[in-house]
Amino acid sequence: MQGIDVRGYLQRLEVDVSGAASVEQLTLLHRAHVLRVPYTSLDIHLGRPTTVDPLESADRVVRTGRAGYCFHNNGAFAALLTALGYDVRWHVAAVQRLADSGPPGRVANHVGLTVHGLPTREAPDGVWVVDVGLGDALLDPVPLVPGAHRQGPLDLTLQPSSVAADGWRLQHDPLGSFAGVDFWPEPAGPADFAESHRDLSTSPTSGFVRVLVVARPTARTTENLKACTLRIVGPDREVTETEVTRRTDWFDTVTDRLGLPLDDVSAPERDVLWHRVHASHQAWLRERDGQA
Repeated sequence: MQGIDVRGYLQRLEVDVSGAASVEQLTLLHRAHVLRVPYTSLDIHLGRPTTVDPLESADRVVRTGRAGYCFHNNGAFAALLTALGYDVRWHVAAVQRLADSGPPGRVANHVGLTVHGLPTREAPDGVWVVDVGLGDALLDPVPLVPGAHRQGPLDLTLQPSSVAADGWRLQHDPLGSFAGVDFWPEPAGPADFAESHRDLSTSPTSGFVRVLVVARPTARTTENLKACTLRIVGPDREVTETEVTRRTDWFDTVTDRLGLPLDDVSAPERDVLWHRVHASHQAWLRERDGQA
């Protein structure tokens, strides 16, 4: 793989940028990415192995309009930003799930990004937190200074981390899909996430392996599909959950509502995918109802 196809990537994002790197263009690119390249574990359920190579992920965006989950979305976006002249740095990060009693420590289950060299009144030192791989947050970059941010219908807070020395934590809204994420300040690279990616993409106990996920934030909502359950947080913070259990409705939800392209998924692959998704939904219903 020779390098990143910047033109093809920007066409997927449906944006055109020119000139020097800027906060305005960074924000435009970030929002376009989360809207048009949703967070997903689809390739796991298609039986298509992936790596954390950012150029591989960027190529997948160009070819299919998909990247994957955090390592892929953020890796691809970092490659694009670097090609456009931004100073991008990777960081080890750890997502705290809603079920966790506290931050998990340095487990490298997420890759964080910062962009440097863009000083503004909000970011005097020019450092911005960039993350297109959190599912239902962030919609836009935020300055790396303590503070609260309303993004879509959700409220997020950036604060010092209690587990990462000199690091920071993005505390998610109580209505969000996870509790928060802690970031370590030292620069990292793809090799720091390879083992975690293997576990997340192949272990039978991994949530990504057990349940297909498609998620994205928008300017007014957050939308999260797990197997056949679509959860939406609306503009007034109202929460709705809908079971999408008809095959045609499910595929329409994935492609039309959530914006995840499936042009490269053949009819036989769709049959297998639907059987797997529907079976995992039925297993979840049995577990919920105490019938497992």
